[in-house]
Amino acid sequence: MKSIYLKKYGNSANAFELRETPRPACGPQDVLIKVECFGLNYAEVMARNGLYDSAPPLPCVLGYEVAGVICEVGENVAKHHLGKRVVAFTRFGGYAQYAVTNQHAFTEIDDMDAGEACCIAVQYATAYYMAYEATNLNPGDRVLIHAGAGGVGSALIQLCALKGCTVFATAGSDDKLEYMQKLGANHVFNYRKNDYEHQLKTATGAHKLDVTFNPIGGSTFKKDFRLIGSGGRVILFGASERSGKKFGILSSLNFLRKMGLIFPVFLISKSKSLIGVNMLKIGDDKPEVLARCLKNVAALVATQKIKPHVGARFAASQLADAHALLESRQSIGKIVVYWEQN
Repeated sequence: MKSIYLKKYGNSANAFELRETPRPACGPQDVLIKVECFGLNYAEVMARNGLYDSAPPLPCVLGYEVAGVICEVGENVAKHHLGKRVVAFTRFGGYAQYAVTNQHAFTEIDDMDAGEACCIAVQYATAYYMAYEATNLNPGDRVLIHAGAGGVGSALIQLCALKGCTVFATAGSDDKLEYMQKLGANHVFNYRKNDYEHQLKTATGAHKLDVTFNPIGGSTFKKDFRLIGSGGRVILFGASERSGKKFGILSSLNFLRKMGLIFPVFLISKSKSLIGVNMLKIGDDKPEVLARCLKNVAALVATQKIKPHVGARFAASQLADAHALLESRQSIGKIVVYWEQN
């Protein structure tokens, strides 16, 4: 089979290499999937730049999600799963024609578009976990969603709107503002044109935010913490502000400096909360939670309560271009990469 290896850190044009490799072994609790396509996530851009601590050492095969058909099951897995078309989480190894995953890490997709199915794995399940499990949103809650036109952001807007929240969303270009409004955002801001903190204060008046969903970190964290009120929560699920920096450890230290220090007693006195989310860790320690989120998201898609959006589709031979598009932050929705099926 073919696998795409990350062979060195840096520019996407030189980072990857297509190799012939054996099919991965299927353990007793696992299934083997013949991959139709796989999705891209910003954590993989971070891994390509050597900034993601959870990534395996080089050379390695990245990839957190695939859509395809189960072609082999482990001895402890029910045989009726054979031949089922599924979307699945993969703890790396997704950039390959065959991928193995745990029996709790997939859900059936029947005739769903494979690209849309890839949306609901990492990005939509992450959004569901944050908006429906890590915190409890209520109708009328004021929520801020950073990078609202991205994969997770697109999901969050729809899920928060479904909860009856007032949704504020940011993006870096005007064409993304209309897209976010169509998804259900009530107020949209171009953070490149004006400071989003000032825009939020103008829009909310005397009211504070209840929740912010932040995949950026760095300089945005302090702003978000000022914007939330008593009982407010900042949910951090990424550190994209680190990406693209040229000065290695100095850039990382500056990133941490911008975030500042938080003392637990301060959280008590202000009645504010900070929640960190890493779905890899959730999958490792609580696979049943991961399975529940994936199943519930798939049900919401099947009943058309939310609609995944594939913003760009690439062939496997164009992986470098797909990575570059995601890193540019010009993409809208999910980026999906397809293998040519024989």
